[in-house]
Amino acid sequence: MEDWVTIRNIKKRRPDMGSRQIAETLGISRNTVKKALRSDTSPKYERKQKINPEILPFKDYILACITVKKFKKSRILNEIISKGYKGSESVFYRYCDKIKEPETRTFLPYETAPGVQAQFDWSPYVITLKSKLTKIYVYSYIFGYSRYILFGASLTQNMSSVFEAIENSMIESGGVCEKLQTDNAKCFVNNASVHNFQWNERYLALCGHYGLKPIRSLPGHPWSKGKVERPFNYLEEHFIKGNEFEDFEDFILKLKDFQVHVNERVHSTTKQRPVDLFEKERDTLAELPLNRYVNIKEEVRKATADCLISYAGSRYSVPYFFATKEVWIKVSQGYYLEIYSAQNKLIARHKMSTEKGDVVMNTEHYKNHSIERGNWLRLKETFLSMFHEYEWFIEKVKTQKRINTNYHLTQIIELARYYKKQDIKSAFNICCQYNCYTAQFIKGYLESNASSFDIEPKQILKLKLVKNDDTNIKRSLNYYRQKEIE
Repeated sequence: MEDWVTIRNIKKRRPDMGSRQIAETLGISRNTVKKALRSDTSPKYERKQKINPEILPFKDYILACITVKKFKKSRILNEIISKGYKGSESVFYRYCDKIKEPETRTFLPYETAPGVQAQFDWSPYVITLKSKLTKIYVYSYIFGYSRYILFGASLTQNMSSVFEAIENSMIESGGVCEKLQTDNAKCFVNNASVHNFQWNERYLALCGHYGLKPIRSLPGHPWSKGKVERPFNYLEEHFIKGNEFEDFEDFILKLKDFQVHVNERVHSTTKQRPVDLFEKERDTLAELPLNRYVNIKEEVRKATADCLISYAGSRYSVPYFFATKEVWIKVSQGYYLEIYSAQNKLIARHKMSTEKGDVVMNTEHYKNHSIERGNWLRLKETFLSMFHEYEWFIEKVKTQKRINTNYHLTQIIELARYYKKQDIKSAFNICCQYNCYTAQFIKGYLESNASSFDIEPKQILKLKLVKNDDTNIKRSLNYYRQKEIE
């Protein structure tokens, strides 16, 4: 090869030199020079394959058995022995290794109809939070038809955080696909072998709650869920690398902005924007159940009389409604502590403390008398401003609870800060059926039957006293007595 390069370089610099002169200069044959000048590619040494004389009579038969019939080598060897082969096994196998074409694993890309399949997976990353390197897990949930993708993140990677990510994705998308494809992680599969395959029971319970059919990628077939794996590389290159984040919440907000960006790009396969295709797919999704999956609850706590529960060495507040009652807790995204009532209603959410001995309190949990107490007229007007068609209910409360009427009406108004108005009205109607008009009865009904509990209480309209410009007005004592009777 060096002679070939040298010969061509000499000829390029000295076009007038003939092949004889170049051969004499380099001390090589003239034919070598001519051959180098005629060839545009460098010469390659190729050793001629020598076929063992014992194999030679069977070479065509062996080739057909390997490439066409796909016979095993041991079977081919037995057959050529029966046909008169006298050589050794090692000679036969070395020959087979030379002629067998290398295996190439191929797959057929497939598409699914709208609403049929979604895929779920996650990937770990190391990011910078508050100038500190932090390991984080990004979850991805993608629809097979539209390629619409949803991202989520957590500081932990366990069954609870995985199930939460799946649930959040279905809730955010507004519906449930027919099938959900995952890998063979322990939170999905107990035994991944083909012959003794077994789903994780808790994952099956989650799928049953949402009406999903679980499917998995077979071991050694990573391309079967390429739709959900490929976006992770784009995420790392265009979002993770080189970025710093103030805290976990800042990361989540920016991740959701990136999600919008990804869904508004034209997809290389569908040639359409995922956000546009998802508008067609959304209508094919099954409806979500009324409540979330509750079997992932980990620990139960009993709230103290001062509305606190203990977790990991710190204490967290709950609304005063749940003082002295049992609640259950769940760590969300490895960052938040969520507190649920016994009826699976989210009642409080706190950022988890990083130090033991902290008391994390929400002052709203203790504002059980946000309206002025003791004045029946103000209570009545506040109640009617929210439930004007239920004036009869006030009279029922006043008749049944003459001694502490103000207390019961105050508690009922406070309940309206946390529950939907329709749930409160349903409670009023139930009170009529059972002829029981107490705040405790309404509270018990709402805890068991209300559709939601608002952890951020609504502001109740406070009545303002109107100041009259005429400060010399005088009224008789009978006026105030009459108002008190009303």
